[in-house]
Amino acid sequence: MTERQSPVLIAISGFVCLVLAMGIGRFAYTPVLPAMLDEQLVNIGTAGAIASVHFIGYAMGAFAAAFFSANPRAMLLGSLVTVAVSTAAMGLSDNHTVWFVARWLAGFCSAVILIIVSTHHLKRLSDPQHRNLQGWVFAGVGAGIMIVGLLTLGMMVVDVTSRAIWLVFGGLAGLGTMYLFVQQADRTGSSTAVAADPARRRTPLSWAIILPYAAMGFGYIVPATYLPVMAKAIIPSPLIFGLGWPIFGIAAAVSTIFMARAQERFSNGQIWSVSQTVMTLGLLAPVIFNSIFAIVFAALCVGGTFMVITMAGMKEAHRIAGPEDAQRHVAAMTLAFAIGQIAGPIVAGWAFETTGGFSLPLVLAGVLLLISLLPMVAGRPGV
Repeated sequence: MTERQSPVLIAISGFVCLVLAMGIGRFAYTPVLPAMLDEQLVNIGTAGAIASVHFIGYAMGAFAAAFFSANPRAMLLGSLVTVAVSTAAMGLSDNHTVWFVARWLAGFCSAVILIIVSTHHLKRLSDPQHRNLQGWVFAGVGAGIMIVGLLTLGMMVVDVTSRAIWLVFGGLAGLGTMYLFVQQADRTGSSTAVAADPARRRTPLSWAIILPYAAMGFGYIVPATYLPVMAKAIIPSPLIFGLGWPIFGIAAAVSTIFMARAQERFSNGQIWSVSQTVMTLGLLAPVIFNSIFAIVFAALCVGGTFMVITMAGMKEAHRIAGPEDAQRHVAAMTLAFAIGQIAGPIVAGWAFETTGGFSLPLVLAGVLLLISLLPMVAGRPGV
């Protein structure tokens, strides 16, 4: 990470970081899960527990990042290496303990990477002439989801095992990390350590943005974890149910690029409120209509809004905190988001075992999403 890089290279670096950290480290579990279930390596309850351990790691990574004062480049690259190794470990062992540890590490490091990118890359692309590049940085999440989803779909069609799929993704994460290391090998500048300054300006945390961000974590995580499973229950062919996750990713990638331009006309809060309402409609669609079209609609609504909300939330945290205190606010929001993610799979797994479906957690998530928006729609100044 460096001040000497061109804005385009900064955007490319952030894009690749989020492809690896989120597309692979954070979200690869979702499209691979149906294959793991078919191979009877896990059941829905165990799958939810593994997901929750991952989210606990994500929460702990977010908490730790609030206090990081070390070299951001070293933390970024070290976290990316760990994502690659922990992803490959999923394919090297069938032991559930290994899987719990591997997913915890991937969660911890993906949160660290997201916070570093959301803090340093956004700050370095904050000039008005470069602000549109912020959307390309966050498009890395959706692009990663799309790439992983399409690769998983292709491998499932030719009966590749889940173990082999994990190894492929671990290898891709390793190659991407090598690219970033080479790209930044001769760079200096912001890679130097930043010492903590106890006298620097600290701004109060805003619960008006933290609480809806936590609700979004709960709301999006049910389809983000179980969307392929929900689609498979309707149409068992991987050529059909496997498309839900790539659609989710395409919507996420395209949405941030378009919304980067929309932020020239609308406030962060306005974009956030509308996006969270659209997400609610997506959550309720499979409850009302038991069809593959409802699943696709949900993928478009949830995939097309969760990264828009993330981008708007990160920018709002920068606006409230200023450059000196932004990382603490971003970390607090990410921690709240992670708490919502931890609760989501637990509730969804329990609901599935109890009711045989995901309607209850989807409705609950929709209600939480709308209630949490009240401080924004009530006209909180500056949002």
